[in-house]
Amino acid sequence: MRHALVPGMYRAVIPHVDDLGATHGANQAFLNLAARGLVTCGSVMVPGPWFPEIADADPALDLGIHLTLTSEWDVYRWAPVSTTSRASGLIDDDGYFWCDVASLQRHMVVEAAEAELRAQIDRAFARGMRPTHIDAHMAAAMLPELLPLHISLGQEYGLWPVLPRSIRWAPDQAGYAAALAGLDTVGAPVVDHCRGTLPVDATALDARWAEVIEALPGGVTHLALHATVPGEFEAIAPGHAAWRFSEYAWLSAGGLDQLCRAHAVMTLGCRAMQMRWMAQPSAGSNVSPS
Repeated sequence: MRHALVPGMYRAVIPHVDDLGATHGANQAFLNLAARGLVTCGSVMVPGPWFPEIADADPALDLGIHLTLTSEWDVYRWAPVSTTSRASGLIDDDGYFWCDVASLQRHMVVEAAEAELRAQIDRAFARGMRPTHIDAHMAAAMLPELLPLHISLGQEYGLWPVLPRSIRWAPDQAGYAAALAGLDTVGAPVVDHCRGTLPVDATALDARWAEVIEALPGGVTHLALHATVPGEFEAIAPGHAAWRFSEYAWLSAGGLDQLCRAHAVMTLGCRAMQMRWMAQPSAGSNVSPS
């Protein structure tokens, strides 16, 4: 957060587990790790088949909404919660979200996408969740057509938008940079950097993460993790399952915690960022946190 940190003074990470609600294994991984203080926060895919399980967990958990407009796996799919209409441009021939962001962008009606994102947030609140933040599954809600909405939803609902400053996958880099400049102007909290799940063999995981943590620049780095307990994901996406399982095992063994301690890297959650976000005059004006 450029306005709050003096570069080089200290380094911090936000250990965050994505894709909660998509599978039972992701939910269980997060709940196990969070209970032991090995991760601080995560985000929930409201259209996911396992949303009710994580939504009914402890409301004190630091959870956000993983704004979801795509469904990427071949045989394990999810659909919008707001519509079944092809006219929305949000669904493919099988009635599910598009598999990739490019297809979504070609077809979507922006007004329908807004209705869907609002429905996801509203459903989370209605289920009893008290989310702290919003982020974007597969960066879909960072599309240039949706980025202003993404930020305004954060302001309206009092949810901190996780929009890391230095990311390579924002669909429109120039527009993204301009949006973050606008947040800087009003002193809103913006994460400096982002790192994610490492798709490497389990035997290389500790060494690779050691390289990442040792090389962290000054400021706050968001860690987009995908830890998953074995049992189902190997059938959903065999080519991706091993990375998620080994990441869970490594985190569970204290790998990240030990590295952060060894290199004097602080760990943060999203709730503190939400409080700073809520300090903006326009944030949270329409939604009660209670």
